[in-house]
Amino acid sequence: MVHATTPLTMIPCINWLQPLLALISSTLLTRGHNCPSSCMCPDHHTVNCTGQGLTRVPDAIPLNVRRLLLSNNWIPWIPSDFLVLYSDLVYLDLRNNCLSQLEPGTLSTSSRLVFLDLGSNNLTEISSGIFEDSTSLIKLRLGNNPFLSMIDKDAFSGLTSLRELELEGNGLTGLDVSVLKPLLYLKVLRLEGNPWLCDCHFAKLFAWMKENEDKLPMGKLLKEWCSLPLDGQRVPLSLLSEDSFRECRSTLSLTDYLIVIFSGISVSVAAIIASFCLASIVPCFQRLKRGFKGDEEEGID
Repeated sequence: MVHATTPLTMIPCINWLQPLLALISSTLLTRGHNCPSSCMCPDHHTVNCTGQGLTRVPDAIPLNVRRLLLSNNWIPWIPSDFLVLYSDLVYLDLRNNCLSQLEPGTLSTSSRLVFLDLGSNNLTEISSGIFEDSTSLIKLRLGNNPFLSMIDKDAFSGLTSLRELELEGNGLTGLDVSVLKPLLYLKVLRLEGNPWLCDCHFAKLFAWMKENEDKLPMGKLLKEWCSLPLDGQRVPLSLLSEDSFRECRSTLSLTDYLIVIFSGISVSVAAIIASFCLASIVPCFQRLKRGFKGDEEEGID
């Protein structure tokens, strides 16, 4: 009778594999939950490096991090491939650092990011395409960047889920209203504390503010000021109305200017052709006139 038994030669192999598998498992778990030095990790998905005097993004951040807190440090830039490894990240706080710009592609893999705080930095411009892949972002903080004076027309084109946008305390003298068109679900917009310039470009933004006062923090618009373009005198927005910008309604748009230029060119061309025709016809009439006079003189003779 044959009995199914485990060959004795396999037992040493199993005994040898067990510690190896334990070592591999231990290494993977350590890498997955490793906490960067000088940071705290209260759970497996949170890394808190707030106020640690960091001058760069720390190494050894767990790959499964979901909440990364890097505020109140001295970080001057973010590597363009920073988010490639952290596909589960939903909350990123970079407030109060030294960021002056965001490199193209930095947020290209941020499709799961829900909260992003870039406030209180040294940003100067928000370029087109920066947030084109941030389709899940709900709250974006860009306030208190005193050197932020330029936001490109398509800067927010990818923020199709955004609910709250903070742009307060920046260096904005104007804002193209078209930059807000992609924000279909916007509920809160903070614009206070910017050095607005009361020109015809601001007129459209002012009209948008009046139509969307429910999106602005209550009472903030009434406390805002803007500077007149001629003498720099500051005027409270509470004293302005759409009639304050009535002179801008007669301002010609680019299309109007093109029509005027085209019309002027057309008139000029028509005048040149008419002059050429007249220059060609007049000598003919003169020759005919001399011919008639010659016939009359022959008849008299």
